[in-house]
Amino acid sequence: MKFNHLLIALFFVCVATAQNSDDAKQLFATGNYTKAIEAFSSLEDKDEFYDKIAKSYVALGNYDQALNNYKMAIAANGNDDLLKYEYAKLLSRTKNYDEASELFKNIIKKDSLNPNYHYELGLVLEKQRDSTATEKFMSAFGLDYTHQKAIFKLAKHHLIKREFEVTHGFADKGLESYPNNVELISLKAQAYYYQEYYTHAIEWFKKLLDMGEESEFIHEKLSLSYAQNSDYHDAIKHRKLALKYNPLDARAMYVIGTYYERLKDFENAETYISSSLKLQDVPLSNEYRRLGTILNRQKKYEEAIKAFQIALKEDPTDMMTEFYLVRTKDEFYKDLDTKIKLYKNYIEKHKKSPFVRFAEQRLKELNQEKFLQED
Repeated sequence: MKFNHLLIALFFVCVATAQNSDDAKQLFATGNYTKAIEAFSSLEDKDEFYDKIAKSYVALGNYDQALNNYKMAIAANGNDDLLKYEYAKLLSRTKNYDEASELFKNIIKKDSLNPNYHYELGLVLEKQRDSTATEKFMSAFGLDYTHQKAIFKLAKHHLIKREFEVTHGFADKGLESYPNNVELISLKAQAYYYQEYYTHAIEWFKKLLDMGEESEFIHEKLSLSYAQNSDYHDAIKHRKLALKYNPLDARAMYVIGTYYERLKDFENAETYISSSLKLQDVPLSNEYRRLGTILNRQKKYEEAIKAFQIALKEDPTDMMTEFYLVRTKDEFYKDLDTKIKLYKNYIEKHKKSPFVRFAEQRLKELNQEKFLQED
């Protein structure tokens, strides 16, 4: 009778244990990780559940506990390479690169035909600035010609080395199996841009926009590409969109101003270049000279003179700016003697200036005009 009671008790213990493990698995499956950990930890035999406890801790962001439980899982299930693979990835994620590298190498010895093992080892070696990382990405690609992540790494590697045709080759191979791979499309766009094939670059950067990908980088490169094709309307459009990501980008404002200048929209050119100058605290002789030129084109001579004077304060040796200043004063001042004196002073001061012959020609015209007036 006692033996029967013992069997019955044992049966109910087994049923309860099975029920508890099923409950824990259900909590894990539904993402209730904290309660799943509590449920798994309450079981007497946890050997087959350490990996789920580890994954639960990973989901909660407690990597120290996750690593500890992976260690216990591997100790209990030493032949499970998938466990070792997950553990190695977490070691890499937590910057334990030496240990991760060694573990990945051991896994590869047992199964050298798994492309992901080679790819993950490549990531670790990349973090360690080991040049053999590219070889591992190539191994992953050799084992799986559709491995998108390995293809991206290889294409990017060759882009950095400015081996653009190889970049296109890898990117095209990846896009055969996944035409909407944003990263590969971006690499092709960049490769065309650096090759100075701006029409092609525009096509591929626009693909990114069509896919809902927007960034300061994309709009900036589109703007520059359009400008290279002398399409300044679209260049302005995209540079303004890039400016939304960084509204205080003085350089972008200045570039927009130069595009407006090319379109002979001097009012907007003045607005953007003036805004750029207000934001900058560096020598700005070239920028103020350009602003002065734009003001001149609008016959705002007094404002142009001020801009050229600021440019000369920034760089007193700039003979070009000084000539522009003299030329603007020539337009602004009415008195012939004052104009003549300006050109004489410039010629005397800058005898080797490339603008001297223009100054001499204008001085000759002014002297003739004065002579005619005196007559």
